[in-house]
Parts: sequence; C-alpha cells; structure tokens
Amino acid sequence: MKKFNAFKRYFGLLFLILAPLVIYELVAGAVANIDSAGKKDINNPVIWIIIITIFTPIAAGLVIFGWYAFRGEYDHLPWKSKELDN
Repeated sequence: MKKFNAFKRYFGLLFLILAPLVIYELVAGAVANIDSAGKKDINNPVIWIIIITIFTPIAAGLVIFGWYAFRGEYDHLPWKSKELDN
C-alpha cells in the first residue's frame, strides 16, 4: 500500500509540472500558427481562443489534483461510508 501511495504522489508531481507546460505549448502554438494571411483553419485565431479557453480550466483542475495528491490527501481513501469523517 505504501508503494501505491508513493505512486500517487509521483503522479501528483507529474500533474503539477505537466499542466502548465500544456497551456504554455498551446499558447506558443497559437502564437506561431496564427496568421492573418493564412487560409487554413489552424491560422484562425478564433479556433485557438476556443481551444485555450477549454483546456485552461482542465489544466487548473490537474494542478489542484496534483497538489492534493502530492501532499498526500489521497493516501487513505474510504471504502465504506462508515469510514467518512463527519
């Protein structure tokens, strides 16, 4: 069980690092691909705004989840409702 808790903490650290990198890559991709003279969909800024708007809250949720996992909040998960603290 201790190995599984360490596994959760490592994944928490991974999510803490990965989520901001994904948002950075999306913004960098948008800056590199938006072109007013471009004819393809990838050159349209509206598409990039929609994609970044959708993925930013997802990345924020991954950061929150990663922080809690890294702190060890998920080390003991209840199996029955009797184990829940009131």
